[in-house]
Amino acid sequence: MNKINVVIIEDEVPAARLLHSMVARLRPEWDITILPGSVEEAVEWFASHSHPHLIFLDIQLADGNSFDFLSAAHPTSAIIFTTAYDQYAVRAFTVNSIDYILKPVDEQRLQDAIAKYEQLHNSDNALPDDYLSTLLDALQPKEKQYRTRFLISGVDRFWSLQVSDIAYFYSENKITFAVTHNNQEHIIDLSLNKLSEQLDPDRFFRANRQVILCIDAIHHAEPYFNGKISVSVQPPYKSKITISEEKLSAFKRWLNF
Repeated sequence: MNKINVVIIEDEVPAARLLHSMVARLRPEWDITILPGSVEEAVEWFASHSHPHLIFLDIQLADGNSFDFLSAAHPTSAIIFTTAYDQYAVRAFTVNSIDYILKPVDEQRLQDAIAKYEQLHNSDNALPDDYLSTLLDALQPKEKQYRTRFLISGVDRFWSLQVSDIAYFYSENKITFAVTHNNQEHIIDLSLNKLSEQLDPDRFFRANRQVILCIDAIHHAEPYFNGKISVSVQPPYKSKITISEEKLSAFKRWLNF
């Protein structure tokens, strides 16, 4: 097999370095290059270099997004998307790209994505002629109806809980709770992963494995250990809510949207 040339386009330097080390550990024979995580610089690089076999492409870049890059660079490469935004995972990337990986990157998930690429590469099947156009179509902003309410069941009645009344969701012992702005708790019959697909990403952010935050609930954020930040919410959460260094840029973009 010819040497596989790989490019990583990621706007967060620690995340790019981590992904590089993980890919290099899994496939030490691959030639891996990290590009600056901006649309402009990545497009310039592709205009003056041979296109790699594979790109690990972050959805959100420093000065735009992957749609802007793909539209301008017209890469002939296979694409594996990386994203900190769960909602992108429902946009059929497994059909239109090789795969997608949610950040922070799980090594087994990365291994599966690489294996999927290799299966295609080893089969000598060229990428479809419409590969790039279907990617661009998948990345086009689309109107989506997000959830507006939940049906809550009590001992002797049902009622509707409006999403606009919810400050945050959290998971504990595999049970999902919704906490309202007036500090009432309700059990929701959905996992946080499912909720991430159904909630408006302009208003809700997956802080970590345990918590999804509403923008209206955030009181302030402050530095924490190891590059993390701590977020305070109203009403107060029972423990400290931290945002990892890998998700920090995405969180700041979300706050500033």
